[in-house]
Amino acid sequence: MTNVSLNDDVITEVRGQVGMITLNRAKALNALSLAMVRSLTATLLAWKDDAAVRAVAIRGSNKTGVFGGFCAGGDIRFFHQAALAGNPALEDFFSEEYVLNHLIHHYPKPYIAFMDGIVMGGGMGISQGASHRLVTEHTKMAMPETNIGLFPDVGGGFFLSRCPGRTGEWLALTGDVIDGAAAVALGLADRLIDSAHLPQAWDALATLDWYGASPLEYWFATFSGASGADSISARDQIDQYFSLGSVSAIVQGLEADSSDWAQHTAATLRKRSPLMLHVVLEQVRRARHMTLAEDLRMERDIVRHCFYTQHLGRSGTTSETVEGIRALAVDKDHAPQWMPARVEEVGEDMVAAFFASPWPVSAHPLRDLS
Repeated sequence: MTNVSLNDDVITEVRGQVGMITLNRAKALNALSLAMVRSLTATLLAWKDDAAVRAVAIRGSNKTGVFGGFCAGGDIRFFHQAALAGNPALEDFFSEEYVLNHLIHHYPKPYIAFMDGIVMGGGMGISQGASHRLVTEHTKMAMPETNIGLFPDVGGGFFLSRCPGRTGEWLALTGDVIDGAAAVALGLADRLIDSAHLPQAWDALATLDWYGASPLEYWFATFSGASGADSISARDQIDQYFSLGSVSAIVQGLEADSSDWAQHTAATLRKRSPLMLHVVLEQVRRARHMTLAEDLRMERDIVRHCFYTQHLGRSGTTSETVEGIRALAVDKDHAPQWMPARVEEVGEDMVAAFFASPWPVSAHPLRDLS
């Protein structure tokens, strides 16, 4: 039985007793559009209540076929255009994306994410809540939002803050890319699978006997293996520096350490939005003590302030996020003009403003999440 997809960029079908989703926007690295978010949400809600669907699997595609790339995040070019045009669809995108993230985390059926290739930003949002998270030797995972003057949203505060030690702060602030083995070590994936076995594993889901004992456990054991060595170097230094009390202390501590890792990491942070680094550190540390729903409501508040900057005394289009996307993806000059220009110049009041909700509790767009 094949379902007609609501969107050409999201292909859905039911094979055997498994609902199968393929992200099909390879030219844009499967970056999520509002239409794709709506298609995914409608599909998952329909399958949630369909007794014929016992589990859901999701994969990406690349320019030559399936697998090879999962999802590079949200469509940042759309964010930029919508912000400049005052398009209300920008508001809808984040509200609906975060509802989708919440749905996946609380999905009542097995949800299997094939996290091959690029898994970043919004791609993490549609995979971190999965019951089974598979990575490969080609996985490139990151939450790189500080590079565009944004923050690790889609529940990033929730799942990064639960990484061991201070690795969550490190990933959130630097946006560094990790491989599949590191993702398993940090609790951001469950098992490694050889990319050559992905097609066979995908097809095998359609043949599982759901009336037998633990069919997915047998499937998981058949196709995935142990992760091997933890590939993260400098774990002790990550915990030492990223546990410090402020972004300024972190950067200055790294700069005083002559090791190559510390010097490289400090240089990376100096390139990121100073303001958003401060916001992100506060976000992750607050989220460590929040439920997912609370974190998503906080992130919805922050992202509103990222595009509507009256709280900073700026006009709507004069934001770190609009400037960061311009420099990376529009003009591609890779020379964002951050305000303030240095981490030492960011005041506490500027940061606090991002955490003041623009909505009363009763009118919050995510008030129904529990």
